[in-house]
Amino acid sequence: MPYCTQADLIERFGENELLAIARDESGTAIDTAVVERACDDASGEIDGYVSAAGYPVPLSPVPRIVTAYACDIARYRLYDEHATDQVQKRYDDAVKFLKSVSRGEVRLGISTGQGSSSAGSVQMNSGRQVFNGGGF
Repeated sequence: MPYCTQADLIERFGENELLAIARDESGTAIDTAVVERACDDASGEIDGYVSAAGYPVPLSPVPRIVTAYACDIARYRLYDEHATDQVQKRYDDAVKFLKSVSRGEVRLGISTGQGSSSAGSVQMNSGRQVFNGGGF
């Protein structure tokens, strides 16, 4: 199951935008097959990054942040070479986040199979100690 759906894209970006970038042959409806392919492609791209960090894919449960970035990636793919600066930036931000996950700098808050943590949260790991236990 993909990390985002046509309904997610409509909720985030509006039906008019989706109709403009994924119109069917009649010109009056959204081409659901095209949207599903973009969502599947976005999920595959995400899986490539998160599996490098040791997460079993497909992710389950799916953190909300992953759904949000899946929407940004699918939208970018639907725009193709006509992506606006905003669409490009959101895609770039998604890839930046996913690269941080793959390097272990950000944890998704779900089990990697090597331990467990709370579902749906995102944790940052700066790699440095903030408190040394010596008091204030």
